[in-house]
Amino acid sequence: MKKQILSLLFLAVSLGTQAATITVTVDSTRQQTVTGFGAAACWGAMRPIDDVNVIKLLYGEDSPVGLNIVRMEISPNLKGDINVSDIGWDTPYDWRGYVPVIREAKRRGAIVYGCPWSPPGVYKTNGISGGGNSEDQGYKRGELRTDCYDKFFDWLNTYLVYMRTNNAAVDVVSLQNEPDWWVNYSGCLYTPQQLVDLVKQSASRLKKSAYKVRLMSGESLCFNPSYSDALLGDPDAAKYIDMIGGHLYGNPPLNYMAKSAVKAREMGKEVWMTEHSFENDRQRDGLPTWHEELLFAEELNESMLAGANAYVYWYMMAHWAFVGTGEAKHMPGNEYGKLLRRAYVMSHFSKHVTGSTRLNAKASVQVTTGSAFQTSAYIKGDSLIVMAIDTTKNAFDLKLNLPYKVKSGQHLLSTDEAQCQWQDIAIAEPTQQVIVRLPARSLNTYVFQIDRGDESAVWHPQTVTTPQPTTCYDLQGRSVTASRRGIVVQRHADGTVKKVLR
Repeated sequence: MKKQILSLLFLAVSLGTQAATITVTVDSTRQQTVTGFGAAACWGAMRPIDDVNVIKLLYGEDSPVGLNIVRMEISPNLKGDINVSDIGWDTPYDWRGYVPVIREAKRRGAIVYGCPWSPPGVYKTNGISGGGNSEDQGYKRGELRTDCYDKFFDWLNTYLVYMRTNNAAVDVVSLQNEPDWWVNYSGCLYTPQQLVDLVKQSASRLKKSAYKVRLMSGESLCFNPSYSDALLGDPDAAKYIDMIGGHLYGNPPLNYMAKSAVKAREMGKEVWMTEHSFENDRQRDGLPTWHEELLFAEELNESMLAGANAYVYWYMMAHWAFVGTGEAKHMPGNEYGKLLRRAYVMSHFSKHVTGSTRLNAKASVQVTTGSAFQTSAYIKGDSLIVMAIDTTKNAFDLKLNLPYKVKSGQHLLSTDEAQCQWQDIAIAEPTQQVIVRLPARSLNTYVFQIDRGDESAVWHPQTVTTPQPTTCYDLQGRSVTASRRGIVVQRHADGTVKKVLR
């Protein structure tokens, strides 16, 4: 155990039956806004899910999980010698398999993003969609030919038209899945400078406005900052990049992703963690243990602390994912189409943190990668949300010092014995300090309602003097620009007054 955990356990023993206290102080400093959480619509290596009921289980406000981002491969594989201009249900590329589930996800309000594992083989130096890292491929490194840079973006446009034509419009496309990983399956290698050259030379061909699509950077295997820094460091390339993406293989969120997020946030670009699978011990068959589920919760939390706007898991369906595949012989409980425990862990974040803005939160114990206690805090409308994860066998009291007075609250608890349990938090009168329980080995979401009637709080309504239609005011009644951040009072043309938080 880490040093700070030992000290906490010592304190718990010294107090006898009295639980030790962890203090978390939340302030009103705002960090990133959270776009959401999702997963790839596959249950094998680029194998599309063909069951829309899986989407119904995972996506939408009425689902138990509440995911809102779905990832799909932009397949480079040709189905036959068909004219690329023939757009409709049929296409020369193998894109059809994802359409039914993407349609259902769109109906449920999902953000859809497509990612190429490889451009078409005819555009590459090795002539195939494979990365080239295998004996049967002759160990030929697959890279995008410089004379095909324009064709690459034309190909993406064809994909966007196809998906839109089939009522499965795409919102985000990325440049490349893992450009720094030489593989024997579908793949393509790029150096950071090659991606810069590709974007500078040809990204203007991507019809972003016509198809209402945003462009993501290449998604490095370990969120290597050299990739996003190169793209964002070149003004002629940066102007085309709307967000950066990357994966967490071999590198925890608070390292490379946190470093990559610095420049991105300075430039107003979103940061998306776009693939990672948190698998159980490979030496042991079966579903993940509860401890492993808590470690997954810590990865979600650390991604938020690192500045991520979005977290997208790998497969939707796997015994170490969200929905069972039916392979129950060696994994009892892995029933086909059944929500697994990891889905409920994800729901703490996807149902409650999506659409919020992270606030600074400091704990009396140091929060580090894989630490035994972790926390984060968020604001969403009138709700103040505090996440807390405890992987120890000891229960604690959690003293929360909040930036605003709260008048009520609820506690969502997940333990090894209970997936999701709601409990009311007793608050006698509006207060900025609340003590709640933190059970052993638990994932906790505390949701408080802010008291807008507090005279001393920023939430207290103010009188707007001499209002003008469509004019914005600060809380002292002074005219401000519509782009001002913070609390803004708006006077609308119909005479209504609305106070908004930007």
